Amino acid sequence: MLRLALVILLGVAFPLNAQTKVPSSQAEISLGFAPLVKQAAPAVVNIYVKRVVQTRSSPFQGDPFFEDMFKGMGKSRPRVQNSLGSGVILTADGFVVSNYHVVGDATDIRVVLNDRREFAAKVVLADQDSDLALLQLEGAPKLPYLHLRDSDTVEVGELVLAIGNPFGVGQTVSSGIVSGLARSGGAMGSSRGYFIQTDAPINPGNSGGALVDVNGALIGVNTRIVSRSGGSNGIGFAIPAKLVGQFVEQARAGNTSFERPWAGMSGQPVDADMAESIGLMSPGGIMISELHPESPFYKAGFKAGEVIMAVDDEPVNTPAEMIFRMSVSGVGNESRIQVFTDGETDHRIVRLTTPPDRPARDELLTDKSTRIPGVKLSNINPAVLAEHGLPLRSDGVVVVDPGPLGTRAGLRRSDVIMLINGERVSDTGEARRKLEASGRWMSLGVERGGQRVTLKFRL
Repeated sequence: MLRLALVILLGVAFPLNAQTKVPSSQAEISLGFAPLVKQAAPAVVNIYVKRVVQTRSSPFQGDPFFEDMFKGMGKSRPRVQNSLGSGVILTADGFVVSNYHVVGDATDIRVVLNDRREFAAKVVLADQDSDLALLQLEGAPKLPYLHLRDSDTVEVGELVLAIGNPFGVGQTVSSGIVSGLARSGGAMGSSRGYFIQTDAPINPGNSGGALVDVNGALIGVNTRIVSRSGGSNGIGFAIPAKLVGQFVEQARAGNTSFERPWAGMSGQPVDADMAESIGLMSPGGIMISELHPESPFYKAGFKAGEVIMAVDDEPVNTPAEMIFRMSVSGVGNESRIQVFTDGETDHRIVRLTTPPDRPARDELLTDKSTRIPGVKLSNINPAVLAEHGLPLRSDGVVVVDPGPLGTRAGLRRSDVIMLINGERVSDTGEARRKLEASGRWMSLGVERGGQRVTLKFRL
């Protein structure tokens, strides 16, 4: 009862003004979150998406024994897939943020406002790693929108509302608190994720919806849940508003793809044993294990064994946190990095850049003169390393697209081909010559996910 009373009191006070206020009447107490919902809900929209997917019809479809055995056989046919999600209006001229997994690869997007008006929309900026997409409504008049709050000021225990369209039942509001900060995405299969955690119920269809504070400001975009059943178990995650703001900035600047600063390093969180061995008072930070020669950190004087403690005075304890801090600072800006080295704390300035796209990629699409035609290959440079998530020391050529025959031979996208028939491969020109070699058998030495794999096949 005490917690309920607190929710009611704060729910009334904060939407009306920025200071705490004790309700003066029974009418004010009975309002609950109603004033806040009236303020925020018009800026939260429903998003209806159509996308064309390729499916295969098999003569064994439905057969309990042969269906799995002959999966992938049959003629490929296009099929229209419909999906539903939520979004948040960020500007009066119709910028709407949602999740990449809601609108990615869409062929048709319809946005329905709270008052049932409908608008067509197009994606102007999207990034799969961040799971964010920015839409522009077409022909929309001046619209209601939510202000972005600096998500670095959010604290655990704050009251929040999650607004979206769960299960397609229509716009729904659920309440809770911020139950955690700086949640990285390792538990959800994404090393780049960095989230605000909430116990406000989030369910399928809430993706892309708003997580707002008691003043009606957007603190995050709801993106995913941890659940065994598929429904809310009280562990939901939202992408911080500070990253959303960087998306709007880049869209205003005319970017068509999201630019993320490149660290050009690998490292690991400092645990208690490591902290004790290097003289840190408590665990924290990221110990650098490797630096690329083109890394902006390498050029700023960082070296392996040093510990990065903070970026722009914000502590970082995982690589995901560090990438997030660099992303919200933005490409072209300078970040102040706190580093622990030789038993002392120091500060250095790093200019944030994108990975250089040099030397030239010299992309190659193998033709019929080679043993595996239709494979798209590229030389490896820092930009290619970042795009494919490759280890910093990768060399050789990378598979951009294996094509039908390459797939049958066992190749996958982002495989690094290091050997062809036992001979080293340094660039795409050398790869072409070696793939033209005669013989009934061919072997490829491939690095995949940090492991060496040998593919042998008969031609």
